[in-house]
Amino acid sequence: MNDPVNRTMLLVDIEKFSDRDDVEQAFLRRMLYDVVDRTMERAGIDETLRLRADQGDSVMEFIDPNVPVPQVLRSVISELPAQLKAVNRMASRGAQMRLRTVVASGFIALDERGIWVGGDLNHACRLLDADLLRAALRERPGDVALCVSQSVWTGIVRHHHLGIPAEEFHEVTLASKNGPLPAWLLGPVPASGQAAPSLGAAGPAPTPVPDASGERPGPAGGTEAGPSGGGSASTSTSAPAAGPAPAAAPAPAAPPPAGIHFTGGAPAFGGSLVMGNQHGVSGGRVDGDVVMGSVGGPPRPGRASDGHPPADATPDQDAPSPDDRQPPATGEAGPR
Repeated sequence: MNDPVNRTMLLVDIEKFSDRDDVEQAFLRRMLYDVVDRTMERAGIDETLRLRADQGDSVMEFIDPNVPVPQVLRSVISELPAQLKAVNRMASRGAQMRLRTVVASGFIALDERGIWVGGDLNHACRLLDADLLRAALRERPGDVALCVSQSVWTGIVRHHHLGIPAEEFHEVTLASKNGPLPAWLLGPVPASGQAAPSLGAAGPAPTPVPDASGERPGPAGGTEAGPSGGGSASTSTSAPAAGPAPAAAPAPAAPPPAGIHFTGGAPAFGGSLVMGNQHGVSGGRVDGDVVMGSVGGPPRPGRASDGHPPADATPDQDAPSPDDRQPPATGEAGPR
């Protein structure tokens, strides 16, 4: 292998070359050679000062270091698009072409099989094949997209040489199989080249499910108002993660009609309960009949219509025992 030599590298690639048939590809290759040759000639770069390597759908020009790099850049920025436009105007729609271009610099060497090799050349090829440069050409109205290496930006572009609009170059980082590559893109950065927010390994967050109260889990584990507007936002982080919405509770049964109902036993009343024909109930235990409300309705068996035992009842029928009789408390009204 020969010793490495320093060269300015111009790489030009045809967009969607593999989508064409064999006849169109052969025609496009001839057009590409013509456009590059005329561009170099108009820039004053003699054919003896450049070496060419054919890559099928692309061409690489290795320009002698005696040729000023600004001279190469000016020809690529202004002359190459003009030559391409002139050719496309005369070609059919299927024979028109658009180009991705890279200008870089570095050391290359020629191996024993006549192939140019070198790390700087590999770097330039990665820039030419980057998705971002492809997107830049796809999203702009012109027919040429240009990217320059970091070394060309640092040594040439940023110094605002005549005919080189440094303010129109944008710093980008291109992805490649060898890792991220810094470069500078002429013209606007494509929207598809902007960094997208990472979703993480877990994927996008699930859509919150409102619970029975109309609230749904907040982003930090709290709650926020549901679609009905109920509830208030919360930033609590101690609440557990929300699960599926619980089943709606059954509607409560209708309350029973107002009143007092006894289903057995011997209820005891404290205090005073005076209703209907029962008078002077004041604490203790009440035996016998307690009549709620006024007297009325059919009498119970063994009772008169006023609820009391009939006059001909035996003395011991329904009568309380002497031990159960208690005098009324002092200060409380007795039977009236």
